[in-house]
Amino acid sequence: MKGKIIILSAPSGTGKSTIINRIINHPGLNLGFSISATSRNPRGEEQDGREYYFLSSEEFASKVAAGDFVEWEEVYPGTCYGTLKSEVERVTSGGRNLIMDIDVKGGVNVKRCYGDDALSIFILPPSLEELERRLRGRATDTEETIAKRLGKAEYELGFAERYDCRIVNDDVDRASEEVAELIRNFIKG
Repeated sequence: MKGKIIILSAPSGTGKSTIINRIINHPGLNLGFSISATSRNPRGEEQDGREYYFLSSEEFASKVAAGDFVEWEEVYPGTCYGTLKSEVERVTSGGRNLIMDIDVKGGVNVKRCYGDDALSIFILPPSLEELERRLRGRATDTEETIAKRLGKAEYELGFAERYDCRIVNDDVDRASEEVAELIRNFIKG
């Protein structure tokens, strides 16, 4: 039996990655993670096929032209990220359910592509004020970066209504369990 697709999107700092890390090995969910493709070079110890599929800009553009991506985006000038259709097939063909951590536009595109075989979940912060507090609490970003992330978050929140489900992450334990329950119900149906 072919696996299903679960899409998680959220503004930076909302806790999406933490939620995925908490549920990825959850019993009964049978989740597999997709490896994204990028046109950037590997950093540090990153390896092709482990963290990302590293493609040259020309290879990336060629795959876009061939329709090999289910979603892709030029995130920074000259640097693209995307999900290859072959990666979706790799995970789901073996019966595993694919969990995707992708941006809001990509999430909408994947849902459009796979319809009822995909469940889209949007993770919301309790408020923009709380999101700002979390971003500042990381102590990893400059004021300029925080301002950019907050501006982008306001834009991304405009996509929430286009998702099947929305979960407010005001308590990461509860939010993780709610996401797991949504996935459990989706893969049963």
